Amino acid sequence: MRSGYYKETIVQHINLTDSGLQRAWIVIGLALALAAPFVLGYYGLSIVTLMAITAIGAMGLNILTGWTGLISLGQTAFMVLGAYAYAIATESWGWPPLAGFALAGVVPALASVLVGVPSLRLTGLYLAITTLASAFIVNHMVLEFDGLTNGSSGIFVNRPKILGYAFDSDTSFYYLCVGAGVLTILACLNLRRSRIGRAFIAIRDNDNAARVMGIDLRAYKLYAFMASSFIVGLSGALYGIFLSFVTVDGFPFLLAIEALAILIVGGMGSIAGAILGSIFLVGLPEVTSFVFSLLGERAQDVLSTSAHEIKGLLYGLVIILFLRLKPHGLMGLWQDARRAWTLWPLRY
Repeated sequence: MRSGYYKETIVQHINLTDSGLQRAWIVIGLALALAAPFVLGYYGLSIVTLMAITAIGAMGLNILTGWTGLISLGQTAFMVLGAYAYAIATESWGWPPLAGFALAGVVPALASVLVGVPSLRLTGLYLAITTLASAFIVNHMVLEFDGLTNGSSGIFVNRPKILGYAFDSDTSFYYLCVGAGVLTILACLNLRRSRIGRAFIAIRDNDNAARVMGIDLRAYKLYAFMASSFIVGLSGALYGIFLSFVTVDGFPFLLAIEALAILIVGGMGSIAGAILGSIFLVGLPEVTSFVFSLLGERAQDVLSTSAHEIKGLLYGLVIILFLRLKPHGLMGLWQDARRAWTLWPLRY
C-alpha cells in the first residue's frame, strides 16, 4: 500500500514541477505575456513592461527578505548602481549591452558586501535603518562623482542592440523584459532548491538552529545580499532603459517601500507571490485613476495635483490591510481557495 508520493527517478528530481495544473498555468501565463503587445495599446504595453521590470526587482528582494529574513530598505541604492553601471558602460565607455548588463549586476553585488559586512550582527529595525542609510550614501556619491556619473544631469540611455537585434521598439523591449523575467524566475527556482537556498530558509526560520547545523551565518547572509543585489541591479538597468534617462531622481525612496509592499501583498518568500504582488501594486494606481475618473472632474483634479501623495497613501493602506487581514498575501488567498475547493463540502 502506497503511503505517499515519492520521487523515484533523477528526472523527477530535476523537474521544477511535476504538477500538471502548475504546468497549465505556466503555459497560460506565457501565452498571455506573448499576446500582450497585440492586444494592448502603447500605454497599456508600457504598464505591463513596468510590471515585468518590477517583478524582477521584487524577486531579488525576495531572496534577501522573503527567504533569509533580512529586512532591507536600501534596494533603491542597488537599483541606482545597476542603472548607472549599465549607462556608463554602454553610453560612456562604448561597451556592448550584454557586458553592460553583467556590470549592472556585478557592481551592486560587490557594493552589497560593503553594506552586508557591517550589518551581519544586525536584524530587524536596525538592519532596515542601516540599509536605508546606504541608499542615501549611494545617491550622494553619484552626485559627487559627476565626472563619471554626470552628476545631477544624468545620462541618456538608448535601447540595447543584442547579438545584432535592436530592441528599439516598445514591443521588442517588452519581450526583452519578459525574457529577463523568465530567466530570473528559473534562476530563483533553482537557487531556492539548492544547498544555498535551503540555508537561506534555515537562517530565516531559526538562525540559532541553522548555526548548530553547521551553516556559516555570516557567509550565507553575504551570499543573500550579493544574490539579491545582483538581480535588483539588473532590474535597475532595465528600469533606466525604460525611462531612457538615468538620474538619482528617477529612483525615489518610495520604490523601496513599494518593493516591501509587493512582498507583503504577494506573499513573503514566494516567487509567484512576488510576481502577483508586482502586478497588483503597479496596476493599483491605474485602477485608482479609473475610479477617480468616474467621480468627476474635481476628483481628477485632486488626483493630478496629489498623485504622489495618493500613491503613498494607497501603498500604506494596502500594507496595513494585508498585514491585518491576510498576512500571507495573495498566495495565502489562493491556497485558502484551493483548500476550500478540495475539502468542500466537508470544510466546515
